[in-house]
Amino acid sequence: MIKNAPFRFSDFESVEFNYGTPDHMLNKYNSKTQEYQYMNRRDSLVKSTLKLRKDDLLYLHRKATEYGFWNFPDDMTNKAAGVDTTKNVVRFFLKFNYKEKSKQMLFDSNFDGDPKLTEAAKTMVSEVRRILTDAEDRN
Repeated sequence: MIKNAPFRFSDFESVEFNYGTPDHMLNKYNSKTQEYQYMNRRDSLVKSTLKLRKDDLLYLHRKATEYGFWNFPDDMTNKAAGVDTTKNVVRFFLKFNYKEKSKQMLFDSNFDGDPKLTEAAKTMVSEVRRILTDAEDRN
C-alpha cells in the first residue's frame, strides 16, 4: 500500500454511491446523511437510513487505494468512449469526499476501455455494494 497516498483516511468525510440506468440512477447511498434508497425486487423504491461503521469506511478507503481508484479517470462511460449507449446498461457513480478534496468516478457496466482499469472499477463497485449489503443485514 502506498504510504503517501493522495487521500488520507484521517481526512475522510463521506462516500457517495449511486447506480441505475444512465437516466434514472435511483439507487443511492450517502454516508454523511446516512440516506439509503434502492429499488427492491418488486420495483418499489425503498427509502431508509443506513449507518456504516468506521471499519466499513476504512475498508472502502483501503480498497480504493489498493485498486488505484485515485488514478481512475472521472468519466468511464461509453459516451466518453464514443460507444453506443442505447443498450441496457447500468451506470455507477462513486465519490469519496475528504476535507480538502474529493475523487469521483462515473462508470458504465459495459465500458469498453482498458480491461485492467475496467476490472478494477467493477471490483471497486462490487466492494461498495457488498459493504452496503452487509450493513443492511446487520440492521
